[in-house]
Amino acid sequence: MTYAQGSADLGRSDARVTVVMPTYNEAANLPRIAELVLGQPIPRLRLKVVDDSSPDGTGRLAEELAEKYNADLPDGERRMSVLHRVEKDGLGRAYAAGMSAAVAEGAAYVVQMDADGSHPAEALPRMLAAAEESGAGLVIGSRYVEGGSLDEEWGWHRKALSRFANGYARTVLGTRQISDLTAGFTMWRADVLAAVDVRSLDSAGYSFQVELKYKAVRGGCEVVEVPIRFEERTEGESKMSLATQVESAMIPLRLRRRYRGL
Repeated sequence: MTYAQGSADLGRSDARVTVVMPTYNEAANLPRIAELVLGQPIPRLRLKVVDDSSPDGTGRLAEELAEKYNADLPDGERRMSVLHRVEKDGLGRAYAAGMSAAVAEGAAYVVQMDADGSHPAEALPRMLAAAEESGAGLVIGSRYVEGGSLDEEWGWHRKALSRFANGYARTVLGTRQISDLTAGFTMWRADVLAAVDVRSLDSAGYSFQVELKYKAVRGGCEVVEVPIRFEERTEGESKMSLATQVESAMIPLRLRRRYRGL
């Protein structure tokens, strides 16, 4: 289901929304993206950075930014927080830790969002409007519904590979009701995440995105998609290694085998 209309005026919404943002060597991007996220017109918006001991000091910078954004707030109130992890063991593990913490802290909605600037922060109000007006448990910031797009700086081969990977996963898993199954920009209702139990998922890397959506849909989660423009990262290098690409290719087959006959 595509949802493109939702109101961006959420001044009356009392839902706590926590953006979970894993980081590894994102010091060049984090100040700008934190400002963009926390500048959105969502009254109870929070940002939780999950840093995997970045050698470039991203974790330390995140603490400095948190001190800035939390200044002058009442005791116990935080607009930004940082979860430090001692090792880099995959994007999926970082998301699982951050999302579980956000739910435990009382978030009504939890957002998965990259720190590299590729996901448009200005889409957050539309995604929340879609979630609240439709009642859906998952809202996807989608590249592949009408109105969605990829940055022109992506070459034809990257666009073709992205579309192929998405179509491959949808076909193998039988989830054609979702146009952008491999999307990394998503908003989840907290009760859906609790039911799925994100820490129980097997995927360590980018394929976490596919496994989480697949398990939620199998459990009856309703999904809507909001069109976004996916931008090229602004600074730094992609974390998509060969090993990550191999894992992403294998996980749909593993998931289909695991749930076959259930």
